[in-house]
Amino acid sequence: MQTTSQAIMAYAEALPEGATLSARELLHLGERAAVDQALSRLVRRGELMRVKRGLFAQPVKTRFGTRAPSVEAVVEHIAKSTGERVSQSGASAANLLGISTQNPSRQVFWTSGPSRHLKLGAQSVELKHVPSWQLRAPNSRAGHAFRALAYFGKSEAAHALRRIKATLNEEEQRELLSFRASAPTWMAKELSALASSQ
Repeated sequence: MQTTSQAIMAYAEALPEGATLSARELLHLGERAAVDQALSRLVRRGELMRVKRGLFAQPVKTRFGTRAPSVEAVVEHIAKSTGERVSQSGASAANLLGISTQNPSRQVFWTSGPSRHLKLGAQSVELKHVPSWQLRAPNSRAGHAFRALAYFGKSEAAHALRRIKATLNEEEQRELLSFRASAPTWMAKELSALASSQ
C-alpha cells in the first residue's frame, strides 16, 4: 500500500513545473496531521521545497542535478490558483524595456493579493501588493511601459516617457495612452501631453 509521502509525490510529479502544493489540496490523500508530517519529511529529504509557510513546490530534476522551479512559473501558478493579478514590478518593467540598466538584486512582482515573500532555493522573491491601476495589462509591453512610468515617478516622468515611447510601436503606444483614465493625475497629464504631440 502506498504511504502518504508516496501518494503526495505521485500527485506532485503529475503537475507542471512551478505548480505549488498545500496541505489543504492533499487531504484526499490522508488526514491533515499525516499530510503535514509527510510534507515535512519530503522537505527534509529534498523531494519538495518549502516556498513559504504552508506552500510547497517540487524541485526540477535535470542531468546536472536538481534546481528550483522557475520563479515565473511559480508566480504564474500562484496567480492562477488564487485569482489575483500579478505583473512585473516597475523596476523590472523598466529593465525589460531596456530603459534602465539597474538589475534588481531580488525579484519583485506586483500583485493585487497580499504582500508576501517566497523562497525558491537560493532565490528570494517578493510579491508586493499595489493598487489595481498599476496592474493594467500585466503581460503586455504597454502595461510594462505603464508600470515603468509609475516606477520613475512624477519628477522623472517627462524624461522617462520620451525614452519609453521610443521602445514601443504605434499599437503599443495607443494601448499605453488608453490607460490614462485609470492613471493618477500626474501620469495622466504626461500621457495626455504625449497623445497631443502625436
